[in-house]
Amino acid sequence: MMQHHLRRCSATAFTMIRCLCHFPTSISVSPRLEWKCPSPRLFSTNEMSQQLPANLVGVMEQRMKLIEQRSVYLQGQINQPDASPEEYSRANKELHKLEGTMNMIKELRSKQEEIDGLKSLVTNSVEEKDLREMAAQELLEALEEEKQLQHKLFRSLLPKDEADERDCILEVRAGTGGEEASLFAMDIFKMYERYSQKNGWKFDAINIMESALKGYKEASGTISGPGAYGKLKFESGIHRVQRVPVTEKSGRVHTSAVSVAILPQADEVDVQLHNEDLRIDTYRSGGSGGQSVNTTDSAVRITHVPTGTVVAIQDERSQHQNKAKALKVLRARLYEIERHRLHMDRSKLRSEQIGSGDRSERIRTYNFPQGRVTDHRVGITHHSIEDVMEGESLDIFIDALLLREEMDAIASFAS
Repeated sequence: MMQHHLRRCSATAFTMIRCLCHFPTSISVSPRLEWKCPSPRLFSTNEMSQQLPANLVGVMEQRMKLIEQRSVYLQGQINQPDASPEEYSRANKELHKLEGTMNMIKELRSKQEEIDGLKSLVTNSVEEKDLREMAAQELLEALEEEKQLQHKLFRSLLPKDEADERDCILEVRAGTGGEEASLFAMDIFKMYERYSQKNGWKFDAINIMESALKGYKEASGTISGPGAYGKLKFESGIHRVQRVPVTEKSGRVHTSAVSVAILPQADEVDVQLHNEDLRIDTYRSGGSGGQSVNTTDSAVRITHVPTGTVVAIQDERSQHQNKAKALKVLRARLYEIERHRLHMDRSKLRSEQIGSGDRSERIRTYNFPQGRVTDHRVGITHHSIEDVMEGESLDIFIDALLLREEMDAIASFAS
């Protein structure tokens, strides 16, 4: 619940996040709490110029000194005539990564020197009154600019997920609930397609396995656009639906579940696939489970033997195209497994993220009779389910989850 996460983070972190982040619109947070938030926007200069709390400024100053020391050391490594090509390349690469932060640090240091000079003028009784008044006005402006630079540098120093700017792969699977789960899996898949289009991202279906009622047993697609993974990564988990199925004669509300996984796309540099590690089988697209039923062995199943990861694609008529799609999905899954292995403290394993598909495990509930959608991780309920399913109001939950992530990052920074 949101209250739990607010308690976990310091009051400092919450104050800072209100200055630095976007808030979603018109949110109802459980029956006990109401949020009246402005529309998503960039905050004004006055709002952004609020003073950073002293403890965060102190921590940031320590980080700045460490970065400056590291930069000097790397410059020395590069300028050493006896440095090996590997040492030179490694130092140059790290120095390049620090370049943006170092530029901000230099800009802040220069502004602070300017402030010291103006303070000296203001307090110097020997100077003329007009000059002191002019210096006092310039000092106020310089102090505001210093705050702006501190905010900018602070944001750059917060922990980041390097995969946030990547494209991603969406995987949706029907869980508990039979045909109704398959129909809802189709609704969820199309919801993300509409949301992608709303954000100007490119959405391409990779593979769809249909049920008897033309729902989706499984479906996957690629979402390509700036920051796609960073926006959607918290959509992974169990999505629960409560509604009257089309197959229900007595009008009873049923509960079904669908699992969603969002994986960052990986390229050949990130994940190298060796032929000896792959088992590739071809077969004919089958019955109602495939969109491209044909009489040739165009369907492809690739097994990554070391991990046991299996990807099957039968959506295209060409075996070559199905193989290319399968390799793309396989790289994404293996890349995610490795990311989670390296970042166990920040993520859960993909198998935990997806869960078993049982209706008792859920991150979000879509209640059609009551027209509401509730995200159980942040305790937010939105009372227009049609807007959510059309991809229009999904940002209400996404922004709140990103807000929680940034609060955790600030709390981690402060500690």
